[in-house]
Amino acid sequence: MPKMKSKRSLLKRVKRTGSGKLVRHHAYTSHLASHKTTKQKKHLAKSTTVDKSDYKRLSQLVQD
Repeated sequence: MPKMKSKRSLLKRVKRTGSGKLVRHHAYTSHLASHKTTKQKKHLAKSTTVDKSDYKRLSQLVQD
């Protein structure tokens, strides 16, 4: 059986850290920013790790 290919669309959205975790960006940042508070926009701009419940599914799609 051939090797599984990585899901290219997912590779553009997540990155693997040095310890092996997956890092993603927040949603809700691209439009209607004037309705959001400065604090909310500041927190949404930072990246975060993928949740534990999604990690197994996403790490199978990212074949590093």
